[in-house]
Amino acid sequence: MRDYDVIVIGGGHAGIEAAAASARMELTTALISGDLAKIGEMSCNPAIGGVGKGQLVREIDALGGVMGYITDNTGIHFRALNKSKGPAVWSSRAQADRKLYREFSQHLLLRIPNLSLVSGMVREIIALNGRFDHVILMDGRTITSSACVLASGTFLNGLIHIGEKQTPAGRVGEPPSLYLSESLQKLGFQAGRLKTGTPPRLDGSTIDFDRLEKQPGDDDFRPFSLLTNNSLTNRAFCYLTYTSKLTQEVVERNLHRSAMFSGNIKGIGPRYCPSIEDKIHRFRDKERHQLFLEPEGLDTNEIYINGLSTSLPEDVQLDILHSIAGLEHVVMNRPGYAIEYDFFPAFQIKPSLETRPVEHLYFAGQINGTSGYEEAGAQGLMAGINAALKLKGDEPFYLDRSQAYIGVMIDDLVTKVPTEPYRMFTSRAEYRLALREDNVADRLIKYGKQFGLINDNIYDTYMAKRQMINAEKHRLGRTMVLISQIDSSATNGDKCSLALLLKRPAIRYCDLAGVDEVCREFPADCGEHVEIEVKYEGYLDKQQREIDRFQQLESKIIPDDFDVRKVNGLKTEAVGVLHQFRPVNLGQASRLAGVTFADITVLMIHLKRHTNGSVSRETP
Repeated sequence: MRDYDVIVIGGGHAGIEAAAASARMELTTALISGDLAKIGEMSCNPAIGGVGKGQLVREIDALGGVMGYITDNTGIHFRALNKSKGPAVWSSRAQADRKLYREFSQHLLLRIPNLSLVSGMVREIIALNGRFDHVILMDGRTITSSACVLASGTFLNGLIHIGEKQTPAGRVGEPPSLYLSESLQKLGFQAGRLKTGTPPRLDGSTIDFDRLEKQPGDDDFRPFSLLTNNSLTNRAFCYLTYTSKLTQEVVERNLHRSAMFSGNIKGIGPRYCPSIEDKIHRFRDKERHQLFLEPEGLDTNEIYINGLSTSLPEDVQLDILHSIAGLEHVVMNRPGYAIEYDFFPAFQIKPSLETRPVEHLYFAGQINGTSGYEEAGAQGLMAGINAALKLKGDEPFYLDRSQAYIGVMIDDLVTKVPTEPYRMFTSRAEYRLALREDNVADRLIKYGKQFGLINDNIYDTYMAKRQMINAEKHRLGRTMVLISQIDSSATNGDKCSLALLLKRPAIRYCDLAGVDEVCREFPADCGEHVEIEVKYEGYLDKQQREIDRFQQLESKIIPDDFDVRKVNGLKTEAVGVLHQFRPVNLGQASRLAGVTFADITVLMIHLKRHTNGSVSRETP
């Protein structure tokens, strides 16, 4: 008899979501972490969300995940980003109290039935006949289960760099995971090396905040989670400052002492979150770089300086800090550092996040080459759901690029060769007008309910809200008013519907309250939803037609037993790429580098023959 149904390795954001999902889907689950007190630790900045990332958090929540709920309950500063732009790129972001986030995460997990927290470091993953069987811990203990989710973060052979100094660690103060990466490679996995970094932590009592630009939060911020009924309160400020000419001089004078520039770091770093030395080296003509000072919590003076990631020596870091306005006399509590770690390129996983070399083993988070809490959490949730579905004998759960940012991310991972740590942006989603923050539940809540992760009360409450929005859109279309009541330049006596008025760029839903009593009483958040759907109706219809064409290729499944090496007419390059990545449908195949439209046409013809039994069903 197995000890558990599912083992989850790692107590970061991916591990939390995976363990919570599988346990709530009624499978006995063990979350194994090297230090149980560190479960839920925010390893880098104390923030959740951001451009593209806020959409991921809301999608996690609509599917029944926990990240948004934890953030709502531990957040101290909330902001909606990009509100001056169109709704396709609106994104939410929250500063969290680092200590409260960790504690709330642990308390939440402890209350979930079927979930056990196990202290220990995994040394080896054992597979028998190509299927996961058990794990062996560093102290020799063996734990068996029917499935496993590996969410190791930066711990696989982690190595911290501060100038010339190198320290084996998973993150500062915690030992790395040794031998586990090697055990995976023995099972046939290909490994790579990535790098990320974090900035110094500052003593806020030594900062001259009067010289900095204060950034208050938004009082009308909409909670991340459908479970959050109360309004959220801003209890802290963020601050803005900039590097100086002196900063640039300090960095350039000490570039040779940076671990990244000295050649000590072999891993690939994130292009969109570069170190300060990389930014100054690459953008020499830029006079200054923006920095955000973010509070670590309510009961601490510690400040996180976003934008100043570095691997320079401690003395140089201090000189850099003292060259920045407001930080001339700052005390550095902890230096920034770069960290290298092993990852496993994601052509080795299926879109369900189950690995190809080992059945019933799932990868989630930075092990797949991503960077960020939100990306990790989304993968953890999908891995936990799919591990549970697999053990129940159900079909795997996929989201495609037209359904969710989660679908965009996973599709990008399984169809592209990684060149850097992957980070989500709104620009990665070609259907982003249809994948807005405000309609996340419309898209995904049905799946959360289907898996038992969204309760009936939450589901029914949202569906009632959706019905109210639809009814209001219909009412606006048939309610006629004098245009002159809202537009003084209009010809007296001309009428139009409220919906047509709302389509005007300068008219907001709240403006209709001046001429319509129902609009005055309608809930503000529902009114915003109505406004978006009415105002952008034509664009949404056009995007839906694009989605319909996209789904024509996505619906053409490539069976597991379809051997592309036996297909005549494909280019040699296409055969190699298709065999390596093994796309699950023609849409995915079309997005692989080296696969042309002609190759897709050939595949389509042979898939029809395969369906009729004309092609060998030998597994590739």
